[in-house]
Amino acid sequence: MAGYRKLSRTSSQRKALLRNQVTNLLYHGRIVTTEAKAKEIRKIAEKLIAMGIRECNNFDTVTVTAKVPRKDKDGRRVREVVDGKRKTVYDEVEKEIKKDQPSRLHARRQMQKVLYKVTEVPADIKGRKKGTKTVDVASKVLDELGPKYAERNGNGGYTRIVKIGPRKGDAAMEVLIELV
Repeated sequence: MAGYRKLSRTSSQRKALLRNQVTNLLYHGRIVTTEAKAKEIRKIAEKLIAMGIRECNNFDTVTVTAKVPRKDKDGRRVREVVDGKRKTVYDEVEKEIKKDQPSRLHARRQMQKVLYKVTEVPADIKGRKKGTKTVDVASKVLDELGPKYAERNGNGGYTRIVKIGPRKGDAAMEVLIELV
């Protein structure tokens, strides 16, 4: 007996499908899919959230000095002429950044093996590349979901599957899988 459902797909197709659905579940908080897929998604998502809980507070805060280009009122870089060449003017700014401990870094990389990066597109610029930003879902698991579920006692139980009913086309049982 196999330890997983094959979902009528080859291994590469199945892996891509599950990665995509787990990424969307963790990014959006809920997705609608079939019951068999939801049960497989739940296994992967719960492991990732458990990893996020273990490593959510495992970082150091470090103050660093960074060079940042000076901007004018329109948001463009300020340039000065020095020795006949136009050069950008930089200001030194102190920033506080999170520096991962080795175990948190390892957990982040393990999550990134499973999760895809999500490209966020604002509604007013649909169809254009400019203005989009890439969201790292592994960071969301470590920074938002980990602390959120840290107080929960017990193992697992971070997702909920609610049956919706049969799908119209093939009568497959559709479910809503969501983060609790």
